[in-house]
Amino acid sequence: MSELPPESEVPVRTIRITADPRTIRVVLASVLVAVALYQMSGWLFTNLSGFLGLLFLAWLFSVTIEPVVAWLSGKGLRRGAATGLVLVGILGFAAAFIAVFGSLLAEQVAQLVKALPPAIESATDWANRTFDTDFELSRSLVDLSPNGIKDLASRFAPSVLGALSTLIGAIFQTLTFLMFVFYMSAEGPQLRRTIASRFRPRQQKLITKVWQTSVEKAGGYVVSRAILAFFSTIATAIVLLILGVPYWLPLALWTGIISQAIPTLGTYLAIALPALVAAAADPIDALWVLGFGTVYQQVENYILQPRVTAKTVDIHPAVAFGSVIVGAALFGAAGALVSVPVVAVIQALVQTYSHRYDLVDELPATPDPQPEPPQS
Repeated sequence: MSELPPESEVPVRTIRITADPRTIRVVLASVLVAVALYQMSGWLFTNLSGFLGLLFLAWLFSVTIEPVVAWLSGKGLRRGAATGLVLVGILGFAAAFIAVFGSLLAEQVAQLVKALPPAIESATDWANRTFDTDFELSRSLVDLSPNGIKDLASRFAPSVLGALSTLIGAIFQTLTFLMFVFYMSAEGPQLRRTIASRFRPRQQKLITKVWQTSVEKAGGYVVSRAILAFFSTIATAIVLLILGVPYWLPLALWTGIISQAIPTLGTYLAIALPALVAAAADPIDALWVLGFGTVYQQVENYILQPRVTAKTVDIHPAVAFGSVIVGAALFGAAGALVSVPVVAVIQALVQTYSHRYDLVDELPATPDPQPEPPQS
């Protein structure tokens, strides 16, 4: 057996790694550029989030009116003229509604704002007496007396002084919104062709399919929500008029809009305000209003909604509600508004390009082992 050489005589090999200075400079420059781009993208998104939200709302509105614009274009009308005609019709309908119900709506809203504080106080007192609680309501939150309004005006004087600039800004945003809606609708096919022309023929088919699916499903979803909101508003207004609940018009509009803006729980959250106003006059009317909201929710879920959304994307209530929460957490009110149409588009694309497989037959249960017979 051979002996090992002493430790001092074992040759030691040293490996030296020499880095190229040019490689180090390239890596450092790439890291710095990546960090700078990340910071710049965050800064741009923070400062342009309002404009990007307005742009997305304009696209969503343009795809909502797309079926009517396409129908008019099919009748021989130029697409730009068809888009302008649809927008003028919508603005005309809004102006007619304001002319017919504007004064009544404004009057009832003003009266409702004044009537809410005592109604809230009455509901709080009733809850304390009935359930032996000790809820307290701050007077500063509900004091809408002349002195209270004067205090609020003095407290928020800078905001009052800037009301004119706020009004001008709102008008400018509205005009900007309508301009983008017009160009996105009138130049929609041309915009799609321009974007698709930048890709190869095989990819062009995919882009066209995705575009058409997005327009169809997002627009169909918004239209279906608008139809359901209309039905809900009309039904609520009729019930409130029959019961003699005051401020029926703003309460009906509130119920119709909120019931469709918030999936699943929207009807129950929206009907709480009419029930509160009805309870201030007669608690029995509040029970009737709550009963109506519960019954109408079932009618909408099992009769109206399946028929209205038969040709659009029907989203699971849990998914829709979760998307609203996520959208509101990320982008605020605008994110909550557009989150469900975005999820509708994603769901439609997944259903279009995904493949489902048949389930395999369940394996037969393994029989219990039989005991061996005893050996003789």
